[in-house]
Amino acid sequence: MISATEMKKGGVIKLDNDLYVVVESQHVTPGNWRGMVQAKLRNLKQGNIVQKRFRSTDKVEDIFLEYRTMEYLYKEGDSYCFMDTENYEQIMLPKEAVEDAIPYMKLNTQARIAFYENKALSVELPTSVVLEIVETDPGMKGDTVVNVYKPATLETGLIIKVPLFINTGEKVKVDTRTGEFLGRE
Repeated sequence: MISATEMKKGGVIKLDNDLYVVVESQHVTPGNWRGMVQAKLRNLKQGNIVQKRFRSTDKVEDIFLEYRTMEYLYKEGDSYCFMDTENYEQIMLPKEAVEDAIPYMKLNTQARIAFYENKALSVELPTSVVLEIVETDPGMKGDTVVNVYKPATLETGLIIKVPLFINTGEKVKVDTRTGEFLGRE
């Protein structure tokens, strides 16, 4: 059991016999009221997001997850196939389990898959990935202004904002937590 104030983004808790991933957690102390934790939680079974408010003194059950490195192979309907890199076992994950991670994943890239009681729950990506730009407006000579951005479509279909001097075909580093451009590769 952990205190509600110790919940972290990406952590998994058990609440009302269901598992939830902490999408957002914020400790709030409004005026002269007692402190509370406002949390946005995603139900791992149904995929829906709920808002919960906890007192600072409330305890929640923290869940221990097992992680395995797996390789993204292909998409079939609304499911995504991953292969264990150690024993070559393949599993299918539903769209709800991978929808936040899939815009940053090319075929044959590796990710950590979280398991609870031998059931795959979610995909955990590295903090940044390198992807190629497949479409953006061409850069002009002299476009070196740093704070002006244009949209760029990456090879996975994700659209991000990049500086004006970045062109089609270049590889860029993208933050998987925020979807922001980090730099050229």
